[in-house]
Amino acid sequence: MDRKMANRKLIRLSQLKSKLAAENLEEIDWVTFGVIVKKVTPQSSNNGRTFSIWRLNDLRDLNQCVSLFLFGDVHKEHWKTDQGTV
Repeated sequence: MDRKMANRKLIRLSQLKSKLAAENLEEIDWVTFGVIVKKVTPQSSNNGRTFSIWRLNDLRDLNQCVSLFLFGDVHKEHWKTDQGTV
């Protein structure tokens, strides 16, 4: 993990909103981790394509969640991922 994180900045999901407001994250190599705390049953968009919505949390502040929308190949590959997965 140390090798993978070398020269990268860890930003916790619960800090993401404030970091986006204060820093230009496009200019740095950053990473975050999250736990799937809720999954919505796959939905169909107006164009008929199926997508998933995951609620992610870093388990520091359970009131601070990030919604992740999965479309296309990402949805097809990962929609069965279990709740509780990191």
